[in-house]
Amino acid sequence: MNIEARKIEFIQEFLKLQSEEAISKLEKILKKEKDTSDERLFKPMTIDELNKRIDKSESDFKNNRFKTSSELLAKYK
Repeated sequence: MNIEARKIEFIQEFLKLQSEEAISKLEKILKKEKDTSDERLFKPMTIDELNKRIDKSESDFKNNRFKTSSELLAKYK
């Protein structure tokens, strides 16, 4: 059975669940798996990459290429 078929079968069984406790347990497992999956995707910057980013940020600030937090908040209201 391939992964897509397994997912469909899992979802079908999940939809049949009536126990809130079982659903909560599965939610916790899913969240934990997602969190660890995200950690595996995270690749820390090298010192050189970090320094280049700092230099660019400082340059942007000196040349007025930035937005204030007020401007950002206004954009999403």
